[in-house]
Amino acid sequence: MSAQRRHKKHHHEEHENHERWLVSGYDMMTLLFAVFVVLFAISSTNVSKVKELTKSLQEAFSGPVLSGGQAMMDRGNQSEDEKASPTPPLTSISPAQAVDLAMKGTDKNAAADEANARGAELAAREEQSFQALKKKIDALVHDAHLDDKVSTTVSRRGLRVRLLTDRLLFDSGSAVINPAAFGTLDRIGAIVAEERKHPVAVEGHTDDRPIRTSQYPSNWQLSGGRAAAVVQRLIGAGVAPRRTSLTGYAAVHPVSSNETSAGRARNRRVEIILTRLHEATPSQGGDTP
Repeated sequence: MSAQRRHKKHHHEEHENHERWLVSGYDMMTLLFAVFVVLFAISSTNVSKVKELTKSLQEAFSGPVLSGGQAMMDRGNQSEDEKASPTPPLTSISPAQAVDLAMKGTDKNAAADEANARGAELAAREEQSFQALKKKIDALVHDAHLDDKVSTTVSRRGLRVRLLTDRLLFDSGSAVINPAAFGTLDRIGAIVAEERKHPVAVEGHTDDRPIRTSQYPSNWQLSGGRAAAVVQRLIGAGVAPRRTSLTGYAAVHPVSSNETSAGRARNRRVEIILTRLHEATPSQGGDTP
C-alpha cells in the first residue's frame, strides 16, 4: 500500500507545472497593452464625433424612438403615468366647427361651378361671334364667285378661312400675290380688322413636289413667303400687326392626297385663322383641328 502511494505521489510530481507564473505575466502584459490602446484612443478622440454620438444617444433615449426615455435617463425607470399612449388622441370637432368646414367646402364648390359657368358663357359668346364673322365672309366669297376657292369653318381652334392658291392668290412657284386677288383679301382683312379682338395666325402650305430656285430653295421658304405676303396685305387692310403671326408648313400638313393633281391643288393653300381665347365646349366647332 505504501508503495502505491509513493507511486502516485511520484506520478503527480512529474506533471507539476513549474511555469504557471508565465500565465499571470502574459495576463499582465495583455492588460497593459489594452490600457495603452485605450489611452491612445482617448488621446486621439474626435471631439465632433463624440458630440454627435452623445446627441444621438440623448435623442434615442428621450426622443420619439423610446417613449419615456427622459424618465429612464433621469430615474432609471419609467413610471406608469408617463407612458405614451399607443395612438395619439383624436382632435375633437365641435358641431359649429363641422358646420363651418362644410360651408367652406360648399363655397369652394360654388366658386368652381361659377367659374365653369362663366367660362362656358364666354365660350358661347365667342362661338356666336365666330359664326357671325363666318356668315359675313361666306357672303363676300359668294358675291365674288369664289366658293370653289375660299371656304370657312369654325373649329375647336377658331374661325378658319382657307384660300386655295392656284389661279387666285399666287402663280406656280411664286409668293407674289396676284393683283386680281387684292380685292378679296382686302375685304376679308376689313372684316377681320373690324373684329379687333382675336389673334390672327396665317399659315402657308404647299404640295410635296420639291422646288429649287434661287429665291425659294425649298417648299419651306415658299410656304413662309406666301404666308408673309398675305399677312402684309391684311395689315394694309387694317388688321393690327400685333394680332398677326405667320408660319410656313411646307407639305407637312396636307388636307388631301398628293397622289393626284386635284389633291395637290387642295394642299396648295393659305389659311387665315382667328384663334380662340376661350376653350371650346364639346358641342362647339365644326372640325377637330
